[in-house]
Amino acid sequence: MQIFRLSFSITCLLICLHTSLQAQTARVREDFDKNWTFYLGNATHAEDAGFNDASWRKLNLPHDWSIELPFDSTSPTGTGGGALRGGLGWYRKTFTLPVTDKGKIIFIDFDGVYCNSEVFINGHSLGVRPNGYISFRYDLTSYLKFGNEKNIIAVKVDNSRQPNSRWYSGSGIYRNVWLVKTNSTYVDNWGTYITTPSVSAASARVNLTTTLSGTGEYCDVTTTIMNAAGKTVASQTQKNLHVGALQTSQQAFTIQAPVLWSLENPYLYKAVTKVMTAGKVIDEYTTPFGIRSFQFDVNKGFFLNGKPLKIVGVCNHHDLGCLGTAINTRALERQLQIMKGMGVNGIRTSHNPPAPELLDLCDKMGFIVMDEAFDMWKRSKTKYDYSNDWDEWYKKDLKDQILRDRNHPSVFIWSLGNEIPEQGAKQGDTSGTMYLREMQQIVRSLDSRPTVTANNHVGSGNQLLKSDITDLIGYNYHHADWHPDSVQKRWGNKPFIVTESVSALQTRGHYDMPSDSMRVWPKRWDLPIAGANADLTCSAYENCFTPWGSSHLASLRMFLKHESISGMFVWTGFDYIGEPTPYEWPARSSYFGIVDLAGFPKDVYYLYQSLFTTQNMLHLFPHWNWKPGQTIDMWAYYNNADEVELFINGKSQGVKRKEGDDLYVMWRVQYEPGKVEAVSRKNGKVIATKVINTAGAPAKIVLQADRNLIQGNGKDLSFVTVKVVDAAGNLVPDAANNIQFKISGAGFIAGVDNGCETSMESFKASERKAFNGMCLAVIQSNGKPGAIKLQAQSTGLAPASIDINVK
Repeated sequence: MQIFRLSFSITCLLICLHTSLQAQTARVREDFDKNWTFYLGNATHAEDAGFNDASWRKLNLPHDWSIELPFDSTSPTGTGGGALRGGLGWYRKTFTLPVTDKGKIIFIDFDGVYCNSEVFINGHSLGVRPNGYISFRYDLTSYLKFGNEKNIIAVKVDNSRQPNSRWYSGSGIYRNVWLVKTNSTYVDNWGTYITTPSVSAASARVNLTTTLSGTGEYCDVTTTIMNAAGKTVASQTQKNLHVGALQTSQQAFTIQAPVLWSLENPYLYKAVTKVMTAGKVIDEYTTPFGIRSFQFDVNKGFFLNGKPLKIVGVCNHHDLGCLGTAINTRALERQLQIMKGMGVNGIRTSHNPPAPELLDLCDKMGFIVMDEAFDMWKRSKTKYDYSNDWDEWYKKDLKDQILRDRNHPSVFIWSLGNEIPEQGAKQGDTSGTMYLREMQQIVRSLDSRPTVTANNHVGSGNQLLKSDITDLIGYNYHHADWHPDSVQKRWGNKPFIVTESVSALQTRGHYDMPSDSMRVWPKRWDLPIAGANADLTCSAYENCFTPWGSSHLASLRMFLKHESISGMFVWTGFDYIGEPTPYEWPARSSYFGIVDLAGFPKDVYYLYQSLFTTQNMLHLFPHWNWKPGQTIDMWAYYNNADEVELFINGKSQGVKRKEGDDLYVMWRVQYEPGKVEAVSRKNGKVIATKVINTAGAPAKIVLQADRNLIQGNGKDLSFVTVKVVDAAGNLVPDAANNIQFKISGAGFIAGVDNGCETSMESFKASERKAFNGMCLAVIQSNGKPGAIKLQAQSTGLAPASIDINVK
């Protein structure tokens, strides 16, 4: 019996090893980000295999070279582009392939390169892609060498023609790169398409179309659907399929008692497709997906799995603050976690296809995504933008976007354009309608999800809305016109969504009084305020917004009032580099965010939290450091309570209740040093309290890491909040101390920030001034396990240190 057991164990081990080897040889997808060389500038013949790049900088991708440059008032990007220069750069990578890879098909996949890229393998040009946001693939097979012979990938990135964007674009190979190896018959790139045409609590129908590429082999296609626990719930085989050039396989499954994908439980299945010949797996392709149903209703708004749901969304640009546009999964995850914390359930990818990692996270975390394609069509917004490449590339780029993203359960809407100039075309100009009809046909040939355009001109002359082509009516701003009678009377019986709203302007921790004195800033949208004639701040009281926008309060009241409004995407969730409306230089990043560039919430964050989350909360502001006798407006956002009472040094300032469409309460009080306290009550019972003390002089530094344990993969991050506090531990609300950092161990400082829109300090320095008492240090693992120690010091302050473990 013992011998039998040993023999049985060895047999099992051999079978497992054989299966593992089969899977490894069927398809390999390698991280291709490490060990590149980089040169900023033009390098003649850098595409040649024999070119000597020994003096070039060595780095790992993803990489944004613009974020490393100094802010420059003469940059041709302008402040709209963050006053950071673009330029032309070259990347090169040397690699070898084992002899065993001969006979395989080998691809290189780029998730995104900004912009105007050309890729070479061993001196041969593989092609160009002007769009900086699209993912693309090249087949390297014909030009490769094996064994000890070296292969050279060279990538030319030309972001020198400026301006080509209305916001900070970044420069370089700023998203991930992959090397993919397959056998001669394989599932094509983005080659699966999963739909769930029939969904109920009892069962769901899952349809799978698989596109195969090959050279004439006969094969079997087996797809196994597995639940989140890895258990098989359905399986099907299509036998004896002849694969010559491109061939499709159609399979249908019934899943009993499916777990539906929702915002609260974003449950994911996966379809594992195996292509087999003579019993051998020659390719294996996994497609994560979710099972859910949804509907946009003209009168009732949006429904997910049969239940009504308001889409509370934000628009976000693609930069990650001090990290620039270089994609990082943890940085994206942190942004989404912060958004979840305020009750947001929707993301609009403004105004371009996102990084694949963003959609993966939205699938796993439960967000509704409006996946946007273009910021302009044929008519330009900046001199060198995508309009110059429109005619040749828009069909290909849109098709690639839909193919790449259509299996994501988080994607609910395709936006085909943002504030397109063709929307208000001159009399007789029907080009916009023509483009829109062609794009609608492309989407419909590939997917069934609804389409929209984001329109900032909503008068009866809007050519795109008049065409009645898209599935949804989308408005940017114009909150007074969101009434269903107005929308439906003008455009017909279609569901309505607010594609962009608000455009309020706020500087974290800055307050202009009185708080009910509105500041429309600038007076005209096309006339930014010169920095030399302004204080470069905007009030965080909800009393500062653009002439085309509104306060958060005004838009939210309309949004909550009308059931027919399916969703609203606020401009913006986070501040972003570029577009420092209402100012010009020396401002260089936006004031629009609910959260600042460093990831620190502004006060309005808690307004959303009070409306769209259920956990007891109470937020009182502003700080309590003013001039004796000064009149101060104290605001409170709260939920789950009937009333809030304010106390100053123990003396009641009165009880306030939200009445009618009020979304906050306010007290106008006289400042006196000491303690201000708010208490919220429900049925006489205390629900929450909030205390703010008058802060003394800056005395010490406090460090708080969002995670004290990170992965040692060379990419994971810990975000360390730095606070300047007084001797009693109170945040000093106007502290601007310069904090110097020192790091040792298994990591490095990836970036520093403080959320100030006018700071011209480098994001890549080892020091940062606090802004209104706070700054940030982003710590990245260096690829090795161990420990990281971050130390912070400043003249006159007690220093601080923090340990971060790397596993």
